[in-house]
Amino acid sequence: MYDRYGGPEVLRLEDVPTPSPAAGQVLVRVASTSVNLSDWECLRGSPLYARIGGLRTPSRRILGSDIAGRVEGVGPGVTRFGPGDEVYGDNLGLKGGFAEYALVPESALARKPAELTFAQASTIPQAGAIALQGISGAGPGQRVLINGAGGGSGSFAIQLAKRCGASVVAVDNARKLDFMGSLGADQVIDYGREDFTRSGEPYDLVLDLVADRSVFAYRRVLKRHGRYRCVGGSMSALLRIALVGPVAGRLTGRRIGVLAVKPGPAYFGPLADLCVAGDVSIHIDRTFRLDDVPAALAYVGEGGARGKVVVDLD
Repeated sequence: MYDRYGGPEVLRLEDVPTPSPAAGQVLVRVASTSVNLSDWECLRGSPLYARIGGLRTPSRRILGSDIAGRVEGVGPGVTRFGPGDEVYGDNLGLKGGFAEYALVPESALARKPAELTFAQASTIPQAGAIALQGISGAGPGQRVLINGAGGGSGSFAIQLAKRCGASVVAVDNARKLDFMGSLGADQVIDYGREDFTRSGEPYDLVLDLVADRSVFAYRRVLKRHGRYRCVGGSMSALLRIALVGPVAGRLTGRRIGVLAVKPGPAYFGPLADLCVAGDVSIHIDRTFRLDDVPAALAYVGEGGARGKVVVDLD
């Protein structure tokens, strides 16, 4: 739990009453929760969009949105699940995954595939939805660049783009180069040594998970009719892309904008199907215990994670 924005030191372990599900809610006994960059942002309250709903203090005291576990109880009106069902989903609205029990809207949950462990299932909802929507439209022979490709969303996106027949250039820090190559990236770039906006041929699609450059730098790396989509990054970069990107891109036959990711089972379920079929691999870098959540968040937030990081409660 935490009551103020800050680093991992503001978190504490505390006993609280088990919550009761309201109408349309499911009480889940959490088995595994994966850590997302959004958890780190909400902990720190930065970028500013991470403070939506709680400008001065956090609106949710328990972080953790991607969960997998067993249904403990249901509220009035819930018809799709019952006690004992194995479920998973992205609880970004209510959070609460770094706990033994979490309340989740029925609409946010799907039945966990029997072929996946709870830990594996917990890695998919948020990262999977981002990767699927971010890579949508990629095709054979196209050049795709993924910035921030060594983390959870990026590791899925590399594999999805390769399945589409695209040539993939993956960008991240030097510690992740070998990992990105092992996922199928045709070229890897260490952002500490090379600016991808000033090197190589232009791209048909750029998926940017950590935007921090100008709109015109991104326009420079796109082919005519190319597309740039960003999902995360600094507040100033996102504002510039949202406000200036569409105009600057349209003038030169390019599409530049912020990707509004649609959440829910309909948008992450297709990736789970690919994982079950063996067409996409799930890479869990490290597993932490509940009392090690501060270390897990720091590991992800400071850019150390290769693939996904999981907190295991089962």
